[in-house]
Amino acid sequence: MKAEREKILTLVDKAIVSGARRSRCCEVVGLDERTLQRWRGSELGEDGRHGPATEPANKLSASERPKQIVPLLADREQYVASESSFYRVLREAGQMSHREPSKAAARVRPRELVADGPGQIWSWDITYLCSPVRGSFYYLYMFEDVWSRKIVGWEVHEQESMDLSSELMRKLAHREGIDLGDLVLHSDNGGPMKGATMLATLEHLGIVASFSRPSVSNDNPYSESLFRTMKYRPAYPQRPFASIDEARTWVASFVRWYNEEHLHSAIGFVTPQQRHEHADVKILQDRKRVYEAARRRNPKRWSGKVRNWDRVERVWLNPESVKTPAEDIMAEAA
Repeated sequence: MKAEREKILTLVDKAIVSGARRSRCCEVVGLDERTLQRWRGSELGEDGRHGPATEPANKLSASERPKQIVPLLADREQYVASESSFYRVLREAGQMSHREPSKAAARVRPRELVADGPGQIWSWDITYLCSPVRGSFYYLYMFEDVWSRKIVGWEVHEQESMDLSSELMRKLAHREGIDLGDLVLHSDNGGPMKGATMLATLEHLGIVASFSRPSVSNDNPYSESLFRTMKYRPAYPQRPFASIDEARTWVASFVRWYNEEHLHSAIGFVTPQQRHEHADVKILQDRKRVYEAARRRNPKRWSGKVRNWDRVERVWLNPESVKTPAEDIMAEAA
């Protein structure tokens, strides 16, 4: 290597003496000018760089470095195998995995829940509403009955608080006449959801708490779908709410529309209010009768069965297996 560098330096010197430019010489031999300068500055033609003068702050000390079995065995005048062979044996024995107590806990999927009527499973969450102050928000607390999709309660506040969510839950349980032990309340892992005050309230009311896995929004699909429906409506304001009262007025109008006018596709295109009150039974039966009468009047227009107007009797939360299309909550559209 030394001889090759000296040869290159000699050739470059001859070319420069003959009138060639140094930059052109370096381009021809494939060297950077800085490299050529370093070679000239070293008596032996070796790279004179020595790295930083100080050691990195995060460098492991001698006592922190892991012991190496191969050098230890060599010190004992023993040879068993190479380092790569030891690692291969450890991998085959499953000894290369992380075994410290700090290992992250596995994200266990929430247990499957099923509702066949109102007042059995509620889902709730908090979403932001823009305020007139940049970086400041109003907070919408909203509770939904999973089986009927009815919004059973909501409030808008200027802060996100477990005390506020706890008090709202207490009022809703009293207003809806929830029987002790009959309701499961599902939410994500936010502070207001898992705070001590909220959990104490649920325990006092006899309500079972259910939580999503950390950072897995699909475990709480009903609230996510509800908020998406709300914020993607054409009527959703394109500007921040001027005041908290304006935000509350708008949310109240949305809740009336959603509960009493919105024909929800996942529950047979009836309104959540109709389903919550079991008025959907007659509505769906009447629709089926209309379609069957139309097929009898003009059978040539029908190549198969009439549209399915059967009622969706059961609704799943976090199903362990794929249900029928009408029951698959993960594919539903609000």
